[in-house]
Amino acid sequence: MTDYGEHKPVLLEECLEFLKPENNPPFSYLDATFGAGGHTLAFIKKYDIAQAVGLDQDSEAIKNSQSFLKENGLEDKVKVIHTNYEDYFSKESEEKFDIILADIGVSSHQFDSPERGFSFRYDAELDMRMDQSKELSAKEVINTYSKEELADIFFHLGEEKFSRRISDIICEQRLKSKIETTKELEDICFHAYPKKMRFCKTHPATRTFQALRIYVNDELGVLKRSIPQMVKCLKAGGKLGIISFHSLEDRIVKRLFKELYQNDQEHLKILTKRPVVADKDETENNPRSRSAKLRAIQKLVVN
Repeated sequence: MTDYGEHKPVLLEECLEFLKPENNPPFSYLDATFGAGGHTLAFIKKYDIAQAVGLDQDSEAIKNSQSFLKENGLEDKVKVIHTNYEDYFSKESEEKFDIILADIGVSSHQFDSPERGFSFRYDAELDMRMDQSKELSAKEVINTYSKEELADIFFHLGEEKFSRRISDIICEQRLKSKIETTKELEDICFHAYPKKMRFCKTHPATRTFQALRIYVNDELGVLKRSIPQMVKCLKAGGKLGIISFHSLEDRIVKRLFKELYQNDQEHLKILTKRPVVADKDETENNPRSRSAKLRAIQKLVVN
């Protein structure tokens, strides 16, 4: 297992500002994607958080959280639960929070762990499961799904314009032998692109790997189903912030926030007219923040 090492939570100051609690302290806080705990620690240091809950579906994040909480003296203040945030909000809808934050998508640790098979930077077994207790892996999708199914995944979830060409080559290749590693899939994507486009800024495998990861973890479906439940779990005056990392996620957040607001303008307020993005200093110091977008919504106190 790759060590978690230094973790830089994205859009940290922006989250602290836009999700600043407006009720009387002490406050309750929920981090729907706990990860390395950076956002949670910052909110506890900044505001009078009486009790915090952290959720994560990755067993490695749960293991890391034990030492993280001990090192920061937070064992009694933060409860970390091994669960997907959709499952939590569907079961714990009676619990209310002043602040809910979700930093969605793949974590830096998952990208940097070769054995997890998220990145083509390393030669590893195709996996991509955020929750390793789940059965469906990227390797199974690549080797068992039809040509049409693969093309649709690459096109709709990766916005890959060469999706059909990539799926054609995958199906040709797997007739000879199973496609089992990240480098095998990367090579297929590379050679599916026209020669003049193989060395552009975006690597030919980027969108295919993104699409596979999103599909294996049902990331967009989980997000769509969870946002209304998250809003229900806000206290009056409470705020929800969601950080997304690509346009498919951001569109969902924008659309659902707008729909929820239009259906209940008396009780809801959108706090971010436009997505909040990282400033120049942060993008230079933390490259992952370049694509990050924060949107926030508040449940109003109505007299």
